[in-house]
Amino acid sequence: MPTSPGTRPAPRRLRERLLDWSGPARRDLPWRHTRDPWAVLVSELMLQQTQVVRVVPRYEAFLERFPTPSACARAPVGEVVRAWEGLGYNRRAVSLHRAAQAVVDEHEGTLPDDLDALLALPGIGPYTARAVLAFAFERDHGVVDTNAARFLARAVAGERLTPAVAQDLADEQVPLGHGWDWNQAVLDLGATVCIKRRPRCDVCPIATECAWSRGGFADPDPAEASAGVSAPQATFAGSDRQGRGRLVQALRTGPVAVTRVADVAGWPEEPERARRTADALVGEGLAEYVDGQLALPS
Repeated sequence: MPTSPGTRPAPRRLRERLLDWSGPARRDLPWRHTRDPWAVLVSELMLQQTQVVRVVPRYEAFLERFPTPSACARAPVGEVVRAWEGLGYNRRAVSLHRAAQAVVDEHEGTLPDDLDALLALPGIGPYTARAVLAFAFERDHGVVDTNAARFLARAVAGERLTPAVAQDLADEQVPLGHGWDWNQAVLDLGATVCIKRRPRCDVCPIATECAWSRGGFADPDPAEASAGVSAPQATFAGSDRQGRGRLVQALRTGPVAVTRVADVAGWPEEPERARRTADALVGEGLAEYVDGQLALPS
């Protein structure tokens, strides 16, 4: 049942309490020490579906190798994929390389500070574009990832949200001139307190302002199936994702003979499945066929 208007939080009090909490509670993450749009973009793509603890060392190493869009664009895409090792979802590396090339070709090597221009870059979606604007340019855009989406559904609305309503609500919540610190506060709350299972309402700084709390924590949880909240993933073991990962990891050390693709993917009895997976990697720009071998693209 949707939360009644009387249980909705007072926006000013909610914002004040969350910002007051955020300063001392803010996580010390390397990408929070920069306003370089390229560094922010790199961090945001890495953080998609990858835990923070895995991203930190790869982020710093990646920026040492590719400190600018131009440096990334000049490198073969295979080098970018190699530098992505340990992060998974390797298509993000290809997307980042393509975005870097577009930035060089269309924006003289500097990321644009315009929402439409950012959305036009390859692989850049609504969340990432707004994150660059909020965290690099300190614009007053609301960012909606899975952590922010839980906050919006539970604390602000007290009900499930459609994508359009979630984005409008996120934008409305940003205090004027505080786009950077507000969004960091929301993300920290969602990552450490307003978590998916067993939210820590007993230590929540906005518990008295939370719409879901004020409504008596009515079932269902407003975050379930709400816009932006991630759904459970399929089992990894035995999946196509596992085979893809094995192939890409092997390609980082050198080409793989086409006759060995099934063995390397872990499916020696399923050569057709392995070949379809290899073909998909080629179609996505993650690999290429060269002289009877599967290799990272040059």
